Amino acid sequence: MKKAGLIGVGLLGSALAYRFSRDGIEVNGFDRNQHALDGLSGTTGLACGSAAEVLRNCDQVVLSLPDSDVVSSLIQQHLGDLREGQIVLDTTTGDPHQAVSIGQSLAEVGVHYLEATVAGSSEQVRAGNVALFLGGDTETVTQAEPLLKSITPRRFHLGPVGNGSRFKLVHNLVLGLHRAVLAEGLVFAEDLGFSSEETLRILRETPAVSGVMDTKGKRMVDRDYEAQARVSQHLKDVRLILSSAARLGSKVPLSKMHESLLEQAEQLGFGEADNSAVIEAYRNSTLRDDR
Repeated sequence: MKKAGLIGVGLLGSALAYRFSRDGIEVNGFDRNQHALDGLSGTTGLACGSAAEVLRNCDQVVLSLPDSDVVSSLIQQHLGDLREGQIVLDTTTGDPHQAVSIGQSLAEVGVHYLEATVAGSSEQVRAGNVALFLGGDTETVTQAEPLLKSITPRRFHLGPVGNGSRFKLVHNLVLGLHRAVLAEGLVFAEDLGFSSEETLRILRETPAVSGVMDTKGKRMVDRDYEAQARVSQHLKDVRLILSSAARLGSKVPLSKMHESLLEQAEQLGFGEADNSAVIEAYRNSTLRDDR
């Protein structure tokens, strides 16, 4: 693999570009945000003038976009720029039903679609400390191996298109609730008279420990919300979880409460902040203000 396309050079996309360039893969990228595109051309690859140029230049193209609607729109707009035998790897956390529809649209023009949803933040992607949930046929997974290997050694092929997105919702449900629980526990400790820093230090030495304490604990304590993965993005994911659960009749009451917490954090102005800022929904809640 000498060259790869990348459409979407935000937090996740720029981290993917870093991984590819680190392994000697030239990145041909495009993003509507000129600042993001400037960062790509300055350090990790070639900035292209359009998504069409990326699709024409590369046999394998990675998508790192906000949601399935954006992916679907992009594909429909550029069906004429795609060619038989190309592979589109989609890292977007999106709607499983739309993923299946996107895969079908691409298959009609001979393009292979592979979900490669990412379990981890942009910083973890840079470090190679993430997992990929793959949805697609085995042959496409094999052909995409160089790019997948460049991202992380931890990859789980879960079956056909749609399953990558489905399992990503499972992962994000559990991970997001871990963050919310840690936030609630730290604020409860503060109300009981313990410092959040001391609380975090002690909890790490107990059976209550979780990986979230390492990735988000200090950020919560220090109120350091420089974005690695945004509150608004996770709110979108929780709404996808709730929508999928409603279709299936699954009970997800904690996720419903989590949606409310994220909405509060967004209303407080933390939508573009790191998702560790969910703790501010506790620190600034109406119940605390009226106490």
